[in-house]
This record gives sequence, C-alpha cells and structure tokens, in this order.
Amino acid sequence: MRKNIILFLGLAFSIQMANASVTDSTRAVAVKGATNFRDLGGYTTKQGKQVKWGKIYRSGEISKLTDADLVLLNQRHINFIVDFRGNDEVAKAKDRLPQGAEYLQLPAGSENLGNWMAQLGKLNSADSLMESFYGQTSHLKAKYKPFFQALLKQSDSSALLFHCTAGKDRTGIGAALLLYALGVPEETILDDYLLSNEFRKEENEKMVKGMVKMGIKEQVAKDLAGVKKEYLMATYQAVLSEYGSMDSFLETEMGLSDSDITSLREKYTK
Repeated sequence: MRKNIILFLGLAFSIQMANASVTDSTRAVAVKGATNFRDLGGYTTKQGKQVKWGKIYRSGEISKLTDADLVLLNQRHINFIVDFRGNDEVAKAKDRLPQGAEYLQLPAGSENLGNWMAQLGKLNSADSLMESFYGQTSHLKAKYKPFFQALLKQSDSSALLFHCTAGKDRTGIGAALLLYALGVPEETILDDYLLSNEFRKEENEKMVKGMVKMGIKEQVAKDLAGVKKEYLMATYQAVLSEYGSMDSFLETEMGLSDSDITSLREKYTK
C-alpha cells in the first residue's frame, strides 16, 4: 500500500476533474438550510465495488435546517449526526437534528481556532497557514477514531451525516480517511475533496466579501474559503511521515483491524 500512497502524492500534479461519479447530480441533497450537503455514494473502489448511496452524507453546519429539510433527512433515514466543530462553534449554532437522531460531537483539534483566525490580518496568503492546520496529527485519533466506531455500529437501516462548519476542512479530512478505508482510489478521494469548491461557490463568494470588509486581504480570504489539493496533501504527507503508510495509521491510530476494514466495506460498499 505504500506504493499507493506515493501515487497519491504524485497526483497533486496530474489530477483531473473529469470523474462522472464525483460530479453526479444525484450527489447533491436539496436542503435549504445547509451548504455543501452531499451523498458519498457511487464511488467505485479498487476492489470493483461501489460505495452505497444513501448511507453516508457530508455537510456544512446544520443549525439552519428548515422543517422541510428535517423531513427530508428523516426520509433518508439519517439517524446519526457526527459534529466535528469546537465547543464555541456549537454554542453559537446548535445543530437542528432529525427526529430521534443520535448526536456525537468530536471537537478535538478545534479548540484554538479563534487564536488561529487572529493571525489573518497580517497575511498576504493563507496557504502556509492552511497547510499547517492540515498537517497536524496530534488530534486525529481523538477526532476520527470515534467517527469510525460510529460508522461500524450503524444498523443497515440507518444513515450517518458528518459535518463541521463549512463542511470542507475537518469534514474533508474525515471523508478522505473514510473513503480510503473503503478502498476508493486516491484520485477519486481528492476529486471529492475539491468538490467543496463547487458546492460552496456562492457561499465562498459571500465569505470572501465579508472577510475583505473586515480588513483581510482578498487572496487570504480566497485561500480560507476554498480548498486546494495542497491542503489535503499536507495531511497525507504528515501521516506518511509519522506512520509510514495510511494503512498503518488506520490500524494504530484509528484502531481499525483487518476485520474492521472488512466490516466497513461490507456495510458501505456493494
């Protein structure tokens, strides 16, 4: 698998956005009160299977879901919500949950975002800051191991939604780890990550204008609002440097045995 990781790193220079599975129109979930809400189904794995539709969803924060949105989530059997936001974020915008849904908050790594944001006014570019954020590994176990455990425990009739505030960074890392565990090729994982730029296009434009009004340089605002392949690559490079391979990381830090990987693939691919 080390060869696969090295291949993934090389894809930073050769990736193409032509994968029909990634841009499938059925991926979007038509909610009015959240952005970047999409189904992770349909991706073809290296084993020749597909990630099941209607089982795993990713999104931005869901505090503004409408009543109609909640009905839609119930219809999709979304019975478990994983929230990667910090305590301050949650206090300001508490999730609206589907009826009867279980809720799990995993704030590790989000504790000092306020201090981090305070640096923005001094920057001409936020790339280094974003790559530094993505390259931190100390919180990954506390943040994503319970996420995998929740996935393993889901019933066949239940779907799971995971999210952060924008649904692109902390959620993007979680999606990348999960898709890798399910056997999805590295180029598809990166395509899915970059798709946030399309799903958040209007929201990003508003975000950039708002930050510019606050005195933040436009390029810095654009770097923060969007996602770039180099950001996610920083996570993979850090994992590779510290653990030797993604497979070793999943085993030692995420606690996923070979039987757990098999169970995940049986549960979420077909």
